[in-house]
Amino acid sequence: MAYQSLQQEYFQIPIVTRAYTTACVLTTAAVQLELITPFQLYFNPDLILRNYQVWRLITNFLFFGPVGFNFLFNMIFLYRYCRMLEEGSFRGRTADFVFMFLFGGLLMTIFGIFVSLVFLGQAFTIMLVYVWSRRNPNVRMNFFGLLNFQAPFLPWVLMGFSLLLGNSIIVDLLGIVVGHVYFFLEDVFPNQPGGGRWLKTPSIIKMLFDTPEEDANYNPLPEERPGGFAWGEGQQLGGQ
Repeated sequence: MAYQSLQQEYFQIPIVTRAYTTACVLTTAAVQLELITPFQLYFNPDLILRNYQVWRLITNFLFFGPVGFNFLFNMIFLYRYCRMLEEGSFRGRTADFVFMFLFGGLLMTIFGIFVSLVFLGQAFTIMLVYVWSRRNPNVRMNFFGLLNFQAPFLPWVLMGFSLLLGNSIIVDLLGIVVGHVYFFLEDVFPNQPGGGRWLKTPSIIKMLFDTPEEDANYNPLPEERPGGFAWGEGQQLGGQ
C-alpha cells in the first residue's frame, strides 16, 4: 500500500521535473556505488570534440557532488522551483519549458568554457530559481526563519549563503546571468516598444512534448505555497 501511494505521488510530479530530478539522483547514486566516476561526467570541451564524448554535454548538469548537505540543499531547491515553474507559468506549456532547459543549458555550456566550470547543475538550479523569482515578484520569502524578503532577492540570498559556505560565487552568478537573459528575452523585451519575441519554441519540440488536453482533476502545486519546509518559504503579498 505504501509503495503504491509513493508510486502514485511520484507519477504526479510533472514530467520534466520528474525526469530531471530522477536523472540527478540516479547519477549521484551511480557515483556513490562506484559504478561510474565524476571524471566520466564532467564538462571537458577537448574530450567532447576530439574523443566524441558528447554525453558530457548532459552529464555535467546531473552531478551535484557526493551525498551530503550540499547535494540535499541543491536537490530540494531544484525540485521545488522546477516543479513550481512547470506547474505555474509553464502550466500546459511543456514544450516551452523544455526549450527553456535547452536554451539555458546551451548558454551555460558556452559560458562554462570561458570560466572553466566542469559541473553546471548548481548554476542551472539558480537559473530556475531566478526565473521563478522574477515571475513572482510579490511573493514574500522566509529563508531559514532568519531573513524576510521579496522573491526577486532569493537568487542573491542563495549566492550569499553559498559564499558563507566557502563556495565560489561564479556558479551562482552564471545561473543568475543566464536566468536574466532568458527572462529579458521572454518576458521583458517582447513588451517593449519595438520589441519582439526572439525565443520561439521549435515546432518539432511542440509536437513531441505538448499535449492537447489536460487532466481536469490534476491539482498542481501552487507557486506561493512553501512546499513543506522553510528554505525559501514564500507567501503572496496581500494574502493570509
